[in-house]
Amino acid sequence: MSASLSSSSLPSAARRRGLAAGAAVAALALTLVACGSSDGSDSDGSSRPGTDHGSGSASASATPGGAFNAADVKFAQQMIPHHQQAVEMAKLAEGRAADPEVEELAAAIEKAQDPEINTMKGWLTSWGKPLPESSMGDMPGMDHGSDGGSGMPGMMSDKDMSDLEAAKGKDFDKKFAQLMIAHHEGAVTMAEAERKNGGNADAKKLAGAVVTAQTAEIEQMNKIIARL
Repeated sequence: MSASLSSSSLPSAARRRGLAAGAAVAALALTLVACGSSDGSDSDGSSRPGTDHGSGSASASATPGGAFNAADVKFAQQMIPHHQQAVEMAKLAEGRAADPEVEELAAAIEKAQDPEINTMKGWLTSWGKPLPESSMGDMPGMDHGSDGGSGMPGMMSDKDMSDLEAAKGKDFDKKFAQLMIAHHEGAVTMAEAERKNGGNADAKKLAGAVVTAQTAEIEQMNKIIARL
């Protein structure tokens, strides 16, 4: 009788081992699926590879340049030519400015914004998005103090740039400060929109730096105008 019981217990033990092994395989499969899902979505699960980032939605996707959304792309594509125009304005100070502080400020603007232009170009390339037109001549009809339909507030018109180029001495200093204040105010507006709507950490960090630096320069230029 005892031999019979021992013999019948062997299949049961085998079945138990088989069931345990099956459960382990299933658990492993579930873990792998969960990992795959995590890699393909944001923390809120709103985005996966293949999402259309040009749709204007706030969803982001992982790319070689980091997670980004439509607001980040717009920020880079518009801030590049905006910065380029500021650099062109700053370059005009050489040989025209009479005030040493204006000369120093112009040099500081050029030194700060040139590297930022290259940084933003790198983002767009890594995101697979087109670079904007580099030439200011490719964006005609922009009115000083407004976006002129370009979507870039504070951009100078061709006349603004011509008037600044023709100015000399104290006249240049005052014009430069007045026009650059409006230009900076436009940049701050764009940067604040990026801080609010952007998804890329680096882009939002740069936007914050733009707000801080250019707000301080606006205050500095207002003081320059007051003493000229």
